[in-house]
Amino acid sequence: MSETIQIHEKDNVAVALQPVDGKEPVEPGHKIALQDIRKGDPVIKYGYPIGIATEEIPAGSHVHTHNMRTCLGPDQAYTYHPAKPWQEVSVPENLRTFMGYERKDGRIGIRNELWIIPTVGCVNGNAKAIATACAGLAGEKIDAVIAFSHPYGCSQMGDDQEYTREILADLIRHPNAGGVLVLGLGCENSNIGVLKGYLGEYDEERIRFLSCQDVEDEMEEGCRILNELAALCREDKRSVQPVSKLMIGLKCGGSDGLSGITANPVTGVFSDLMVSAGGSTILTEVPEMFGAETILMDRAADRETFDKIVSMISDFKEYFRSNGEVISENPSPGNKAGGISTLEDKALGCTQKSGSAPVVDVLRYAQQAGTRKGLHLLEAPGNDLVASTALAAAGAQLILFTTGRGTPFACPVPTLKISTNSTLARRKSGWIDFDCGRLLTDGITKEALAKELFERVLAVAGGDHVKSEQAGYADLAIWKQGVTL
Repeated sequence: MSETIQIHEKDNVAVALQPVDGKEPVEPGHKIALQDIRKGDPVIKYGYPIGIATEEIPAGSHVHTHNMRTCLGPDQAYTYHPAKPWQEVSVPENLRTFMGYERKDGRIGIRNELWIIPTVGCVNGNAKAIATACAGLAGEKIDAVIAFSHPYGCSQMGDDQEYTREILADLIRHPNAGGVLVLGLGCENSNIGVLKGYLGEYDEERIRFLSCQDVEDEMEEGCRILNELAALCREDKRSVQPVSKLMIGLKCGGSDGLSGITANPVTGVFSDLMVSAGGSTILTEVPEMFGAETILMDRAADRETFDKIVSMISDFKEYFRSNGEVISENPSPGNKAGGISTLEDKALGCTQKSGSAPVVDVLRYAQQAGTRKGLHLLEAPGNDLVASTALAAAGAQLILFTTGRGTPFACPVPTLKISTNSTLARRKSGWIDFDCGRLLTDGITKEALAKELFERVLAVAGGDHVKSEQAGYADLAIWKQGVTL
């Protein structure tokens, strides 16, 4: 393996693939100047500026936060420059179907789980206690019994309360749940009666409700309901389904300097394969699009979609400013330790998860995807748990999560962890499901790894459990945006 890699022919920096001893020690994932870079000149990576040199940088020097800064500034005017027509990629026949659970509304689940969803944080303890008491129901055609706790559902106002209700309603109807117990208190703002109004049509056999204040023993009644739901779930069977029924969320976290070289590009090729097979993918974490947003805008399928992307980006920047924050307050300390210097550096690597397919739609936070197939963008912050929950609520049955630093978390749906480097995959084998570091260490092509990843996704969709599921991890996080009473 080479010591460094120049990603694009226009780049004036290379990325270290292993420790480099030159003018100064440079760790893997960090940048090295390929030529003298003058103060005020752009630092180029991925073929685009990722920042401005703040001092003279001699060739061979370490390029990072100590000698460069972001070049992101105030809002800019965006112009639609449609990309050339996209060519679908060839998808083998063995990658066009999977085994899933068909629900009454026609959607397909990849798990048959029993979920307990509290309407309000006051009953989190009750939900967990019921799940623990009924844990033995898991096994025979039931993947897990899960209580999703959260601190919301009351003392909220305006859009903040609306988003909570919409996210909870989205998850209550999620096809990965074979049965759902909606557990309320009784006096909360988002009580069961109110929440039912957000559900629309739903399967009354599979979605049940219990208000703790209305019964003498909520444990006894909750367990009775779960046992009834379990009996129904045991009648469910997997059947052959087309990949067009799959929606895969795309997310990254704990990124490093190799994220945009290995895991994210491989995931991008996977996304193109999924779209070519008739399926859908969703890219989110809007703040990590800043600096690469024009690339996504030019891939809009039409002018209406372009305008939606512009609105999403502009509204999110205003969200930062309205709270007194600068839009470039990123990357995180872990990102910087891994070699990412600016938000542009992070964004140009992050957005590669979307591949090259056209953007067919833009979803607001808590909005579910419609019937249109292809690549979607979703309004949500970069926070791992909040963004991943938003992807699940939008309709994703599975999330691909690329990481260079590692993380054990999981969200309401299976979260398949993809490492950017093989060292992480070996060191954290209990966290990582797929190693994209092999692109550099084993000479496997990006296309071959993407096909292997596609096969792994179909296996997981068909019932194979990812590492976080095996560990029993599942979390829910809602985007807090307003006043708490």
